[in-house]
Amino acid sequence: MQYRVLGKSGVVVSELCLGTMTFGNTTSEEDSTTMIHDFLDQGGNFLDTADVYVSGRSEEVVGKAISGRRSDVILATKVRFATANNVNHVGLSRKHILDGVEASLRRLNTDYIDLYQMHVWDQITPIEETLRTLDDLVTSGKVRYIGCSNFLAYQIMKSLGISDHNRYARFISNQPQYSLVSRQMDREVLPLCIEENVGVIPWGPIGGGFLSGKYPRGEAPTEGRLSSKAGESSWMLRNSEKNFRILEEVLAVASEIEQTPVQVALNWLIHKKGITAPIFGARTLEQYHENMGAVGWKLSTDHWNRLDTVSALEDDYPYRFIEKFKREV
Repeated sequence: MQYRVLGKSGVVVSELCLGTMTFGNTTSEEDSTTMIHDFLDQGGNFLDTADVYVSGRSEEVVGKAISGRRSDVILATKVRFATANNVNHVGLSRKHILDGVEASLRRLNTDYIDLYQMHVWDQITPIEETLRTLDDLVTSGKVRYIGCSNFLAYQIMKSLGISDHNRYARFISNQPQYSLVSRQMDREVLPLCIEENVGVIPWGPIGGGFLSGKYPRGEAPTEGRLSSKAGESSWMLRNSEKNFRILEEVLAVASEIEQTPVQVALNWLIHKKGITAPIFGARTLEQYHENMGAVGWKLSTDHWNRLDTVSALEDDYPYRFIEKFKREV
């Protein structure tokens, strides 16, 4: 396991982050604990959860599993989504954040959170209120660092500008959806994060399972994260000619180097400029061990470029215009 500095901070995280969205639900507590302990034993130190994963049960499982090893872990959780059927139990208001952090600390059985992330932008709460509250939490020691997730580029930049102007703690990380079949962040968000030294810890690194290669053309799955019931990772978003061309290249590279498609897709992402640590999830121990096989080696330049080329976004305006008139000295 290799390590990277997380954004504009002094904290060092492993090149893979273990996501825990299914822990305590489709992944049993026993298997969840086994994964966490093995991840730490193999040099991983970065765990990601959220207050709404399995209605808080994920945080409870994680907190119990890291008991006795807390100082070895960079522990990330999130706040924003509804945690109860009440109009004020949602959003990024001072009230909901302060209520949320106390509830997360109890479930995680810890007195501090390493990385506290805003799960998505709140259109109602002024961002100044959110950032002041987060700065107070950092000052109090209950939170060490802050980050965002699923923000637009202007929302990230606006937040950083306000933080810098007021000398508040600033976001050191962003958690977007990003993979070979979901590269929309290349347009604005990823260049911004590189420019502003904001670490990128992408979720969905294998496209909701699409890049595993287990879904053939023309056969819409009825269960799992790519079924029509799964929302943002549904089959409708993955079932395209371009995505199957990407998958064919992943399968070809995997065959040539004797790795699994999942390991190839993850390894490409690990070595993508601007990416700090992809967040991988696993429902089973078998899936966990396969994902962990993505580290300890590196795609050749040719293989990496083949995957990068086939998955690249179209060269649209204004990007091709800017590139055409780029100055060089």
